[in-house]
Amino acid sequence: MNAIASPAVNSARPMTAAQLDQLSINTIRTLSIDAVQQAKSGHPGTPMALAPLVYTLWNRVTRFDPQDPIWPNRDRFVLSNGHASMLLWSVLHLTGTRAVNSDYERLGQPAVSLDDIRHFRQLGSKAPGHPEYHLVSGVEATTGPLGQGVATSVGMAIAEAWLANRYNRPDFEIFGYNIYAVCSDGCMMEGVASEAASLAGHLALDNLCWIYDNNHITIEGNTRITFTEDIAARFLGYGWNVLRVGDANDIERIEHALDVFHKTKDRPTFIILDSHIGYGSPHKQDTAAAHGEPLGEEEVRLTKRDYGWPEDAKFLARGAGAVAATAADIGPRQIRVRIRRRARRLCARRRPGRKARGDPHRLRQRGQPLR
Repeated sequence: MNAIASPAVNSARPMTAAQLDQLSINTIRTLSIDAVQQAKSGHPGTPMALAPLVYTLWNRVTRFDPQDPIWPNRDRFVLSNGHASMLLWSVLHLTGTRAVNSDYERLGQPAVSLDDIRHFRQLGSKAPGHPEYHLVSGVEATTGPLGQGVATSVGMAIAEAWLANRYNRPDFEIFGYNIYAVCSDGCMMEGVASEAASLAGHLALDNLCWIYDNNHITIEGNTRITFTEDIAARFLGYGWNVLRVGDANDIERIEHALDVFHKTKDRPTFIILDSHIGYGSPHKQDTAAAHGEPLGEEEVRLTKRDYGWPEDAKFLARGAGAVAATAADIGPRQIRVRIRRRARRLCARRRPGRKARGDPHRLRQRGQPLR
């Protein structure tokens, strides 16, 4: 196999930034593998493939404060392929996102604890099989029925555009958040996704980014059995900006594609991300067997060996100092970056000749410096 190994988990030597990135990514992968294996039910393959994407989004890109998950101007993250929910539970746990109840009262406790992850898909756990809004802080939309999440994300983008148009003033931005939705082949096959994508292109929602997990696998086998359309041409026809990242493990290219999204005006962005479902599994990578069932105890050990992970360790997230440091860094590092960028933006003078974002003649007109 060609999986990228983590540095020694219990090493006392200082890690480089790249090593910390890889350690964090493999922590998300192994938490997902262990949770599905213990539950004897679930979908391990997509979290194994998309851990680098979710890590990059939450660590480097999104504006989200784990201590205040209901901050109104936070970026929204929608996991439309909700069966991969362990991606979300892992990152909410590692960022230390705090819990908020259904009345939006802060509870002062973790939204998702390691014990919740140990009880994945069990009654009473805050780590259910699919994301449920109002049940877990950090979940922006209930997803599970394929296509539902991406369709909801279009409504979110319209809402942000309306808020910005109504309340923002020149040199004083109140609302300016983005919406990121991760989707799968199943989402792309649903009619509701097509209708929503068409509307998003028509409205030029440049605050919206869909990331399509192009792994060529569905639960019944290769996508060529039922799905052979040119997905890039389809979204170009809708009026979207279409980008492609050829390696789901290349976090620098992922970040670059997301930066292109930030710079793109007057159209939404669709990123095709080529991935390997079940990445790192010696016998199940790129097969339907990695999609909707546990890997099996022996395959779990072999996969962890491929990651350079302790083979018999389970739910290893905070037990080692290096992993704890990595987990603590995911949220606060990007918050500091976003606060600095926001301060620069609010202090900057608006360039002559540029329209304010609240231009009443358009639903959407950005006109503010790049975040």
